[in-house]
Amino acid sequence: MTETPNAIDMRGIVKRFPGVLANDRVDFACRPGEVHALLGENGAGKSTLMNVLSGLYRPEAGDIFVGGQRVSFRSPQDAIAHGIGMVHQHFMLVPPHSVAENIVLGLDRPRFLLNLGQVENQVAALGEQYGMKVNPRAKIWQLSVGEQQRVEVLKMLFRGAKVLIMDEPTSVLTPQEVETLFSTLREMTGRGHTIVFISHKLDEVVAIADRVTVLRRGRVTAASLAARDVTKAGLAKLMVGREVLFRVDKGPSRPGEVVLETDRLCATNNRGLPALREVSLGVRAGEILGVAGVAGNGQRELAEVITGLHPATSGSVRLRGMPLGKRTHWLELGQQLAHVPEDRAAVGSMPGLSVAENLILRSFYCPPISVGWGIDRTAVRKNAERLVAEYQISTPTVDTPVRMLSGGNLQKVILARETSGHPQGMIAVHPTRGLDVGATEAVHRLLIGQRDAGVAILLISEDLDELLSLSDRLAVMYEGRIVGEMPTEGANINTIGLMMAGTKVEG
Repeated sequence: MTETPNAIDMRGIVKRFPGVLANDRVDFACRPGEVHALLGENGAGKSTLMNVLSGLYRPEAGDIFVGGQRVSFRSPQDAIAHGIGMVHQHFMLVPPHSVAENIVLGLDRPRFLLNLGQVENQVAALGEQYGMKVNPRAKIWQLSVGEQQRVEVLKMLFRGAKVLIMDEPTSVLTPQEVETLFSTLREMTGRGHTIVFISHKLDEVVAIADRVTVLRRGRVTAASLAARDVTKAGLAKLMVGREVLFRVDKGPSRPGEVVLETDRLCATNNRGLPALREVSLGVRAGEILGVAGVAGNGQRELAEVITGLHPATSGSVRLRGMPLGKRTHWLELGQQLAHVPEDRAAVGSMPGLSVAENLILRSFYCPPISVGWGIDRTAVRKNAERLVAEYQISTPTVDTPVRMLSGGNLQKVILARETSGHPQGMIAVHPTRGLDVGATEAVHRLLIGQRDAGVAILLISEDLDELLSLSDRLAVMYEGRIVGEMPTEGANINTIGLMMAGTKVEG
């Protein structure tokens, strides 16, 4: 039998980490001309398996075949030489360097003289071609998480990947842009490219995938299913081993007085350009106000200005009528305003500290945690054990460093810390990005529970389905301005998508 060039077969892959069997004799195969979805809970072994395929990890056992030939990858450079590139969930970018510099970093061409202007033009053209525009001269540290994801995708395409592993590629796109991307993927597969599509959006998987493989706890529970023969509910059950509710179970909101408000708020971004242009919003007790927008339109700056992480150039932020300023955020009002940040690893937690220590980052200076100038370690442990049980955080012990937790459990740690102090307001930024359906369901329940308890929640997300499910009202941002507000009940998703893209909608 003659193998098709660039056909991928992984057979009996075993990969261990200390105390964890991440991949347990996993078989996975994908063919040119198809979109193959790889599904599983956080921690199921998807990323590990793809890290093996992309050359980042070496397996303890098993074989990889490309086009029928057994290969052994010692590095991602070996994998890309065989046409295999991966966009990782945690980006492999150098923050001080520009987009163009990151894209050519590690290439063996040109050897002596780099024409950076030419590279910038090529990157801009590639971004235009695939509908993933990004400024090639911008520094990585100046970009949002969504924009950094685009850079990773463009980096692989620039290197000529024939097998492209894409992790959550639609998380920063409007509905219209998702349709454009899917058309692009179909065009790529029509030319013989292979797309391994990792996503937690099961509607998208059913819509775009040709075949589906599901992992659970490091093992394959379903191999190469024809996507036309599966349902969203069936895939979710294969992933988590139980029925999953896809509709958010919430009653009608009973909004009270305005708790959190911004008045003509203006700010610049890290490049000194206008990011917020007179943003005025009010969030009432017992409601969720969702903010929709494509990455880079001021959502990140809005969250950072409200939480004191970024200065405003003008305007004001008030909590219960009291202005929030540089001196009021930390001790006086810090406990009253919860923050679930965009980057849960770098901003929302201290990766090297334990679960117990991360859970007291907001309360270490208050009794019973604080005793004089010291910390009561017994109280710290009791607090952690209580919150781990209450929020159903899966961790070996409360002494485990949070860097060892899955994304869903790390997010539960952050939510437990932020909400256990009974805040009056909350800023939640992309609270379920990168989480599986089970973890997403748990986070949604926590947010609705806070809303029903009277917390005023400002929810920033680029997932319109999530915004429409959770929010009571919706505001749309474009180029730093609020271009529209509406109740989510009866809202038209196409109209919202057009507003996110800057199209003026009449009426």
